[in-house]
Amino acid sequence: MALYAIGDLHLSLGADKPMDVFGSRWEGYMDKLRQGLSVITAEDTTVLLGDLSWAMSLQEAEPDFAFMAAIPGRKIILKGNHDYWWTTANKFYTFCREKGFENLWILNNNCYFYEDTALCGTRGWFFEADRSAQHDEKVYQRELMRLETSLRAAGEHEKICFLHYPPLYRGYECPGVLELLERYGVSQCVYGHLHSDSHKLAITGDKNGIFYRLAAADYTDFRPILLKP
Repeated sequence: MALYAIGDLHLSLGADKPMDVFGSRWEGYMDKLRQGLSVITAEDTTVLLGDLSWAMSLQEAEPDFAFMAAIPGRKIILKGNHDYWWTTANKFYTFCREKGFENLWILNNNCYFYEDTALCGTRGWFFEADRSAQHDEKVYQRELMRLETSLRAAGEHEKICFLHYPPLYRGYECPGVLELLERYGVSQCVYGHLHSDSHKLAITGDKNGIFYRLAAADYTDFRPILLKP
């Protein structure tokens, strides 16, 4: 029994969306993913940190979700900035039932548990000091509300927070998200989104009592990171 995380699978099994244009690390990435994910067993839980499929709808994403559903064990998924297929929870779970995709669960305004550890999170958003776009401000505030709802649902349990957008990297901090992580006593924060040259901006390790990890697939060499055995 183990808890894993990996983000940014960028699957495109139902469409032609080559990823090698984003750098040599992505060459043959489906074979790398299959090999990396082979460590997961039916007793495990894996959190998938968004940017899962390039598809524009659930129907187009069917081959990609077939791939994810075939990963053994429970899979908990977040929304990424490229998950245009994202829809309501009811529509998603109906789709999964119809297609026979079991053990796929959405992390959105809720939390799950791995033994006594609460698995919390949301997509997140970028904070801009000069926020002139009202739409961006609304999205930012909504993501903060979703994150706090998730953290509250965890009660007094140990909390691991999963985000698609990094709450901090070199030269950048998202104060609203960081304040919530620290106020609710999050022990670890696992995030994705950063690719290629942006890897060098990632902050990993302890900061203000929270251990930060980047789990974007091309950063982990397409292997899930082990969070708890």
